[in-house]
Amino acid sequence: MNVDDVTSITVLGAGNMGHGIAEVAALAGYDVVLRDIKDEFVQKGYDQIEWSLNKLAEKDRLSQDDADAALARVSTAVDLGEAVADADVVIEAVPEKMSIKKEVYTELEEHAPDNTVFATNTSSLSITELSEVTERPERFCGMHFFNPPVRMDLVEVISGAHTADETLELVEDLAEAMGKTPVRVRKDSPGFIVNRILVPLMNEAAWIVHSGDATMAEVDSTTKYDMGLPMGSFELADYVGIDVGYHVLEYMHEVLGDAYEPCPLLSEKVEEGDLGQKTGKGFYDYEDGEGAEVPHDEGSEAVRNRLLGVMANEVAGLVGNDVADPAAIDRAVKLGGRFPDGPAKMADNAGIATLVGALDNLHDETGEERYEAVQYLRDLAQSGEGFYGGEEESDEAPAFDDISVEVRDGIGHITLDRPHRLNTISIELMDELSEALDDLAEDDEVRAVLLTGAGDRAFSAGADVTSIAAGGGDAVSGVEISRKGQQTFGKLEELDKPVIAGIDGFCLGGGMELAMCADLRIATERSELGQPEHNLGLLPGWGGTVRLQRIVGTGRAKEIIFSADRYDAETMADYGFINEVVENDDFEEQAFEYAKRFAQGPPVAQRYTKRAMHNGWEDTDSGLEVEAQAFGLLFTTSDLMEGIAAFTSDRDPEFTGE
Repeated sequence: MNVDDVTSITVLGAGNMGHGIAEVAALAGYDVVLRDIKDEFVQKGYDQIEWSLNKLAEKDRLSQDDADAALARVSTAVDLGEAVADADVVIEAVPEKMSIKKEVYTELEEHAPDNTVFATNTSSLSITELSEVTERPERFCGMHFFNPPVRMDLVEVISGAHTADETLELVEDLAEAMGKTPVRVRKDSPGFIVNRILVPLMNEAAWIVHSGDATMAEVDSTTKYDMGLPMGSFELADYVGIDVGYHVLEYMHEVLGDAYEPCPLLSEKVEEGDLGQKTGKGFYDYEDGEGAEVPHDEGSEAVRNRLLGVMANEVAGLVGNDVADPAAIDRAVKLGGRFPDGPAKMADNAGIATLVGALDNLHDETGEERYEAVQYLRDLAQSGEGFYGGEEESDEAPAFDDISVEVRDGIGHITLDRPHRLNTISIELMDELSEALDDLAEDDEVRAVLLTGAGDRAFSAGADVTSIAAGGGDAVSGVEISRKGQQTFGKLEELDKPVIAGIDGFCLGGGMELAMCADLRIATERSELGQPEHNLGLLPGWGGTVRLQRIVGTGRAKEIIFSADRYDAETMADYGFINEVVENDDFEEQAFEYAKRFAQGPPVAQRYTKRAMHNGWEDTDSGLEVEAQAFGLLFTTSDLMEGIAAFTSDRDPEFTGE
């Protein structure tokens, strides 16, 4: 069976993960049966799907007709035999306890058709052990979605000891058909990839505070601002639910040994029922207190190296045991944990030898197993190479980490590729964008440049504040960061080719400043644009104060910046910022076709038109002089002759740039 043969999917378990997976499958066009052990559970899950689909329609993420059609593809059942009678694939999402899951699979085996593929949504339990309850271990694998499934792009596809390659390929294709990014976990290993990184990191943060080596404020300040992670360690534990990570850690401790012993701080919180935001109190107080208020200036280098060392050790364990390569690990953690960089890359940047040294010092001081550096990490330190060192870098590692570049039909298509961070702009992304623009400027095959954002939620939601803050926040670095953005974005204006910004979703702050540098802007109906810097006590620092008024006029520019409001695409089209508003469906192809219109234009004339117009912004006489000189030069080009010949022959011209 391949993915084209899959038409019907059954989801077992109608809780948060189950109904979310069912919704994703229905949106992808599959007939879905949502099953749970009681009518009330099934109905609650179905109601949540209906509510979510309607919210997506309200926010123009899809049409109401598409939402209604997706809901119509969902049916419910309590009887297991009825639920799986026609199932091509069963995705199990019942409570995360081995005994419960084994009971489900024992019963499922009695009712499911012989060709049905079983996939478990477990976040850490053994795929192999679960598969051996069935009579089809070769057609059994892990398919780990992340919460909430409708919004999170990552799906870990995990091989058990008996899983056939055909099963893994089918489930990977199925994840892609659902609009997700599959990352293969080659071996059954507790925690797989993302939880194997995040849970020990959470545990080590707790041990640091428990041992009195740092305060909770120092640890969270370090992780959020010095390391640039989306949240502090304790803040993240509260957000996810302390019990969620704790139960994964318990299983890892049971299977892998004392290196994964849960810190008493975590045990106490679980025993007391203080599980984080969902209970109103965890490490922070969300009812009577102010919640997670993480200071930005209490970071510690010792804490940073300790956490990075533990994280690098887990990465090395995964790579050394052939569970996944560094590129797959980084991709998974960026998508599933919303890290600005992957943990392998972060370890390389910190220096493997430095991190091994930190682990060795901790091991000498405490004797704890969790600080024993694995051999693969020691080998890297001794070789002087990192996870991506020398010729050993994975073939899967992209040329760029934060953008992707494709040249097709004369279009140089740059995609801001950080969907896990709403394509926010980091220093690293700017460096890659600058390099890509230099390459496209020199490529004679490229006649126009299209700039879009990965995913369907954001062109770019602005600057990656936490990542940039991790690089320093003093006045000098602030000036340098502003100038870096101005210079990088300015390359779009300087490019002697038409540049089109394709905007779908959020286009805010620095993302909108990036779009300002394009020659033309196309946006979906659902897009939201704005300059929210005044809400942060800042001003647009990457050219927005100058460029926006050139496009929409001084009065409108001041309104947009001073109000810090968000504006829909139609309004921004009325203001003259958006050239064309299009429907939400098939946006990338629409944007590509829009760009092709300008890629077919006369390259020399386009080049000098941009130069004349940009010179004329500041100095009318200068602009007119460039215009006159260019007009004379164009009289000598072959393109002019081609244009005249095409006009007289009533055909489309074929310009060559000569």
